[in-house]
Amino acid sequence: MNLRIGHGYDIHRLIEGRRLVLGGVPIDFHLGLDGHSDADVICHAAMDALLGALAMGDIGRHFPTDDPAYKGADSIELLKRVKHMISNQGYAVVNIDISVIAEKPKLAPYIGRMRSNLAGALEIESDRVSIKATTNENIGLVGRGEGIAAFSVVLLSK
Repeated sequence: MNLRIGHGYDIHRLIEGRRLVLGGVPIDFHLGLDGHSDADVICHAAMDALLGALAMGDIGRHFPTDDPAYKGADSIELLKRVKHMISNQGYAVVNIDISVIAEKPKLAPYIGRMRSNLAGALEIESDRVSIKATTNENIGLVGRGEGIAAFSVVLLSK
């Protein structure tokens, strides 16, 4: 069995006037993430992990911010496209583990739907998708509530 591991990271600043979307789930919050697409840091970290596992670059290479086609793009749809890219290389997702770091809002009520959305996009069972939420203990940009970040690790098999 040919195994590959990938790691991904993403961070976006929180701003007024944007809808907050994480793991494809609209979150009830007064701020949203600033970005060219919907700025879903969970999906972006997952995509970078998938692409990184196969040395295929990062999401900026495949979905550039200067391309108007991706303005406001749904990151779950982009994740599906990345999944097809890795499938075309003969790989499938074994499992994915994601940590999202945010002081607010509390994400626990949304994690089940996030896992389901990512499982659907990756065409795997929900029990192979882990999403955990934590805070940054009031340290740094995320700790001051100015942004949200996510880390992802993925295992692929051929």
